[in-house]
Amino acid sequence: MIEKLQPIFSILPQVKSPEHRISFKEKLKWTGIILVLYFLLIQIPLYGLSPIAVDQFAQLRAVIAGSFGSILTLGIGPIVSASIVLQLLVGGKILNLDLSKHEDKAMFQGAQKLLAIIFTLFEAMVLVFTGAISPISSEYIWILILQMTIGGFLIIFLDEVVSKWGFGSGVGLFIAASVSQEIIVGSFNIFSSPTQPGVPAGKIPAFIYSLTTGTPNFDYLGPVIAVIIVFLIVVYAESMRVEIPLSSGRVKGARGKYPLRFIYASNMPVILASALLLNVQLFANIFQKIGYPILGTISNGQAVSGIAYLLTPPRSLDMIFTEPIHVLVYGIVFIAICVLFAVLWVELSNIGPKAVAKQLHQMGMQIPGFRSSRRQFEKILKKYIPAITVLGGAFVGLLAFGADLTGALGGGTGVLLTVGIVYRLYEEIAQEQLMDMHPMLRKFLGD
Repeated sequence: MIEKLQPIFSILPQVKSPEHRISFKEKLKWTGIILVLYFLLIQIPLYGLSPIAVDQFAQLRAVIAGSFGSILTLGIGPIVSASIVLQLLVGGKILNLDLSKHEDKAMFQGAQKLLAIIFTLFEAMVLVFTGAISPISSEYIWILILQMTIGGFLIIFLDEVVSKWGFGSGVGLFIAASVSQEIIVGSFNIFSSPTQPGVPAGKIPAFIYSLTTGTPNFDYLGPVIAVIIVFLIVVYAESMRVEIPLSSGRVKGARGKYPLRFIYASNMPVILASALLLNVQLFANIFQKIGYPILGTISNGQAVSGIAYLLTPPRSLDMIFTEPIHVLVYGIVFIAICVLFAVLWVELSNIGPKAVAKQLHQMGMQIPGFRSSRRQFEKILKKYIPAITVLGGAFVGLLAFGADLTGALGGGTGVLLTVGIVYRLYEEIAQEQLMDMHPMLRKFLGD
């Protein structure tokens, strides 16, 4: 069925893939350029937006890397929503695609881009027509939709530039940039708080100000300490791994280890789970607008009852005692979704036992003490990869959920994602720099 869309995929605008190996400096340059463009775009306000508009998705804003009131209000939401739909379709065998094949992978990427474009227009229209993005007057409705659609298209192609010409992915880069900005501003902003005139908006300046008044308020430091704790836990978890000993059948005496990270599916399950819950809020708005609030009711831009409310991230430790059902339901659902997406992501990213076994066997590697065969590799990897996939997915879900409860700056989920993204970005940059210095290493690794 998806093959019939091939003519549409071919006419979609796309970023040209590099025809040569990109150097370290060139990748760094493109990554920096896209980052600067992102920060410039979030400063462009939506023309015609009502000054009393409320950000309904403020709790998930850092995760979708959007800036409310700018042309990037949608952020990476459409891209991630498209990825969720396709992962479920491929994982459920509704779409029969083998992503280890170049043709099927190109088909998947084309479908994802087309779906992301559709979601961009759909989400822009939903936000405006449900009142989540309210215009000054009815004359500005389509102007607002057009502006957000343009912003969504720009994010799609900026992400593609980073994926092909830079380090990591645009999705990760934009999340890290958005959350880092929120942490820095939330920690060090010296300007007066709109809710407490005369008191600095930043947590650290506010605490210093409380010391000068003779009534130190240590509550200001809570969100800052929570960020540090989440940072340390994620860095420690990223360093946890199972190492499988390897030897080369081609080079005598050559030995090494194949590391299986504890957080094997990286932080993608959390991104996808957060985006899925965002879409629950979005559809709750739609159903309420047409008079059937089956997912719950929305008031003043916030879910106040029903499924939509139960799936709203809790942001305070006090809620454990005041709203235990809300906290328990959200925690169980969120962690379960993270595990599901971890399993799907591993299979779709070709890092499952079968794909890794094929890769190691083609490289001429073998496990000391075992016969060198692809089937033997797969049998051994099946003992580890499925288990750490589930455990890693549950761990990042639990950590994100717990960090959200602490009220950490940038949102607990946002901090978790940012630390993981920056950690992996650092590893990729270090590896790329090493390969630039030692070209023979690139040949050895088959890059």
